[in-house]
Amino acid sequence: MQISGSTVLLTGASGGIGQAIARALHARGAKLVLTGRRAEVLEPLAAELGGRALAVDLSDAAAVEQLAAALSPEGDVGEVDILIANAALPASGRLDSYTVEQIDRALDVNLRAPIVLAHALAPGMVERGSGHLVFISSLAGKAASPRSSLYNASKFGLRGFAAALRADLRDSGVGVSTVFPGFIRDAGMFADSGASLPPGVGTRSPEDVARAVIAAIERNRGEVDVAPLALRAGIIFAGIAPELAGAVQRRLGAEEIGAELASAQREKR
Repeated sequence: MQISGSTVLLTGASGGIGQAIARALHARGAKLVLTGRRAEVLEPLAAELGGRALAVDLSDAAAVEQLAAALSPEGDVGEVDILIANAALPASGRLDSYTVEQIDRALDVNLRAPIVLAHALAPGMVERGSGHLVFISSLAGKAASPRSSLYNASKFGLRGFAAALRADLRDSGVGVSTVFPGFIRDAGMFADSGASLPPGVGTRSPEDVARAVIAAIERNRGEVDVAPLALRAGIIFAGIAPELAGAVQRRLGAEEIGAELASAQREKR
């Protein structure tokens, strides 16, 4: 799909990875509708890129419904050609450390909101015979890790949803892609936590994620990983031999890293 001249709805645009994606889309000539919770970050970004800022809390079902209702020819936002569902909560930590309300909030932001927005946008895209839906998952959507059961659940779910939706829309002219970042430096959940990685476990940059999003749209790629080769190979191995991969993870300190992430991200639940 051609990005230039397209109207793009990007969620989670106030975060560092979202900002990198927004700037990459702007460089390709997209017209941006940016959503996020932090208006003080969102509005200057929209002004810089000539886009529109909408402060939306995706954990609020009513707010998501209002946004979805605005995504129509008659709505306040109007027709959208490309959706990039980037917003997410960390959702790290043991399940028994969560309240039911916190579980609902994580699933609402990470899984329900992308599904509701796709539900709102896909019919119009199909009617026009063009459009693209991009879901930002995580390598945690391909392989489980300690202290991440809720996050894994939401990201595995997003991968399954996107893959099935891509199959459903195969002949419609509407593309569906999922992007799977690994450990991202300088911005995003992992970088914000300050957690350290074992020697040899590499990272990628927010700009690498943005390039993956552009490639997914322009080449209609079903899945794009954003991680060094060794980490991607480990994910493939985990899919083939999950128990053995889990043992290797534990030897590399995955439980300690998971606990460190959970402690740093607790306030974001």
